[in-house]
Amino acid sequence: MITLLIAPVLFDAPEIKVEGDAYRHLFRARRVEAGAEVRVVDGKGRARWGRVARVDRTTAAVSLGDPAPDREPAFRLSLLVPTCRPEPAAWLVEKGTEVGVSAVHFLNMARAPRELGSGTLDRLRRVAAAAVEQCHRSRLPEVTGPHDWKEIGPLAGAGGRWFLDPEADGAPALTNDPATTEGVLLVGPEGGLAPDERQDLLAAGWRPVGLGERILRLETAAVVGAALILLSPAFKTKPKLTPPTPSG
Repeated sequence: MITLLIAPVLFDAPEIKVEGDAYRHLFRARRVEAGAEVRVVDGKGRARWGRVARVDRTTAAVSLGDPAPDREPAFRLSLLVPTCRPEPAAWLVEKGTEVGVSAVHFLNMARAPRELGSGTLDRLRRVAAAAVEQCHRSRLPEVTGPHDWKEIGPLAGAGGRWFLDPEADGAPALTNDPATTEGVLLVGPEGGLAPDERQDLLAAGWRPVGLGERILRLETAAVVGAALILLSPAFKTKPKLTPPTPSG
């Protein structure tokens, strides 16, 4: 399967033009030919079947047809993670996208005060876009930051709230109100949350969850924690759809 991420404004058109990096990747590196079936997504959770209509020297045309499965979890999970070095940040965004998170918000914490640097967010968003196509999602995760600690309330919204806590006893008890369709998982820095930060979270009703006896690096903990939530039976996923026959 080939998944192609396009701008939302183009999604409702009967035909789209592929050019630039996307053209070079699909029609030069991968040598996709006319007649090939593709799945086109808009980064907002919508997907359509398409077929390559023609391939020219520098552009290609894809005819769009029926709706396709969005391949998104029913539960929308955001990650709140510490600001960190570019390499682990890119790994976290890539793997978090593959697991199914809907957003990654980088947060300055007492033990992780760091600027992301010029161009870092743009690079991380490109990493997320590539991961969307690789894992055949349809929603492009939002990547933002760095945010101040006092912004955790607005970033969390009104859904479920969890934070990874080495002090949490036993396995995480993941229960969910069936009416809740979104939530946020906060991951502390490798030095741990400051005592006042942990107290802030508990006072605001955040639920501590643990990942066992070992202490994981923050990027590993974030991806494992996200997978634990999104793959839990408590957070039901949508049934698979039978792909329709592409039109056009």
